[in-house]
Amino acid sequence: MRDGWESQARNWADFARTPGCDRSHEDINLPALLDLLPPPGRRTLDLGCGEGRLSRLLRSLGHRVAGADAAPTMVRLAVSHPAAPPAVLADAAALPFRDEAFDLVVAYMCLHDMDQMPRAVAESARVLERGGRLCLAIPHPVNSAGSFQSRDEAALFIIARSYLDPAPDDWVLERGGIRVAFHSEHRPLEAYGRALEMAGLLIEAIREPKAPEELVARDPNERRWQRIPMFLHVRAVKPTGG
Repeated sequence: MRDGWESQARNWADFARTPGCDRSHEDINLPALLDLLPPPGRRTLDLGCGEGRLSRLLRSLGHRVAGADAAPTMVRLAVSHPAAPPAVLADAAALPFRDEAFDLVVAYMCLHDMDQMPRAVAESARVLERGGRLCLAIPHPVNSAGSFQSRDEAALFIIARSYLDPAPDDWVLERGGIRVAFHSEHRPLEAYGRALEMAGLLIEAIREPKAPEELVARDPNERRWQRIPMFLHVRAVKPTGG
């Protein structure tokens, strides 16, 4: 999946940096993430930072942030932006940071793109100080296991593959003249829960954000995303004892 995202880096940057192109990010996903984030603390890691859009936002909110991504072109795009925080080329499964270097790790829409997801979660736990938090967002596993049969607000949602078995989830999005090929993996919720468990992290909060009424008012067909969650958000803490 790393190679796939390296090949799509410039397309992704065009998509992510074009206002109104990624409406699900703007209207549903990002507000849910910001609602779960703790206030700025000592140091924040933007894991799988991509072209850096979240790193830039976090810095504007007062976080002392560093990004890390395994795709070289993504990192170059991130650090060359005029508002760029620092970012490093790094495998999420082998982070180049000392133990307890951060009090917050944000893994926004990236763990499903990582070949070694459990190891990436374990590394996130290692670089977190005790009492620090991991905030993650992924496509909801129900969403990645199936699809609506049309855009109609009453469309049927069909589970088209085994929900319980991991499987490649590659697909193509074309919007506003920009084409992005996504390279991901469907995993059931249990896979992420087990990764957090094995890393010694405790779940504090789970959110399944739905389409807000303002979005539905603009496009009534978006009401289908008030029946099936598009995203899953989790906040987990590294225990202070032991």
